[in-house]
Amino acid sequence: MATPRLRQVCLVAPALAAPERALAAVLGTAPCHRDPHLARYGLENVIFRLGDRFIEIVAPTEDGTAAGRFLERSGGRGGYMAIFDCEDPERRARDAEALGVPVVNRLRVDAYLGVQLHPKACRAAMIEFNRTEGGAALDGPYWPAGPDWQAAPQAEPPCRLDAVVLDSPTPGDLAAHWGSLLGITVADDHRADAGGVALRFQPGRKECLSALSLRSADPDLLLARAGAEGLAVDRGGFELAGVRWQLEQG
Repeated sequence: MATPRLRQVCLVAPALAAPERALAAVLGTAPCHRDPHLARYGLENVIFRLGDRFIEIVAPTEDGTAAGRFLERSGGRGGYMAIFDCEDPERRARDAEALGVPVVNRLRVDAYLGVQLHPKACRAAMIEFNRTEGGAALDGPYWPAGPDWQAAPQAEPPCRLDAVVLDSPTPGDLAAHWGSLLGITVADDHRADAGGVALRFQPGRKECLSALSLRSADPDLLLARAGAEGLAVDRGGFELAGVRWQLEQG
């Protein structure tokens, strides 16, 4: 079974307008998609394209949502979900259940299947496995990003999602747990490749998805834009939607 590919990271904000405006300004682009199906869960969202990977921000529109409870538990710190596409989400779900991690949600829409695992059992962030029919190639269909994502605007200057950083008081243990759930090899330095995006597990006071690493042709320009939007900028990165965005040249 092929290695799952990290395609999307989902972040949560109390309201959508401010982080959407700030991220659009920093990236120099516009959102590529909004999912109308999320209204049934009391949520709204926006998705930005970074090449063939995606950043999603969701916000609750009513009380009692899972995303709202996440905000309350986390104090607004940490990413909500790491989303991987794969050949067989149901097989991945069965393997996860054998490891003691139950499924909490299945979503079937047209040629798409998404399977979400229990966030507390995943640790650090919820994991979703999904598959879009015909989406084996990275430039093929990917339902969460909309029917025409390939034609959607990209960041300007171009940038890509290079790594996702996960914190834990016991990073080696968390890395082994995610390695088992994803069926991937974790190196001795607690790093793993998830289909072209690195997973980095590092020491931290609590378990969370703490940071995203982006490579840009002009990181200084993106940092200047972040400062102009009033975001907290320091040491080559900025804070937005509960996580640190670290910008690297490349």
